[in-house]
Amino acid sequence: MVVTKTETYTRIKPMQNSVVEFFAEFKDRHKEFVNEHIIIDFSDKINIEIKEILLFLKLSVQHRKNGTSFVLVCEGISIDDLPDELNVVPTFDEALDILEMDAIERDLGF
Repeated sequence: MVVTKTETYTRIKPMQNSVVEFFAEFKDRHKEFVNEHIIIDFSDKINIEIKEILLFLKLSVQHRKNGTSFVLVCEGISIDDLPDELNVVPTFDEALDILEMDAIERDLGF
């Protein structure tokens, strides 16, 4: 995995061929990212299935409870088929927009 940290978020791009393999590595290293706003960028991956995206549900909920954002960038996934606790967007720019909206919601006390 390639990790890029900025002042406001951490972007993680999987290098594994399998989402399941990436998830295993990410879960092992998750302690490094617990208090950070996370963008996992699957934009280079093709044919990601909903069941693979759902692997990240518990971690997404944990980040929300911690007051941090957790966004997955993945094209071709219908957000209507996903739980509301998962933020999935088709582009990296939209992921940045989600981070901004989450920050506004936290500032307003939601």
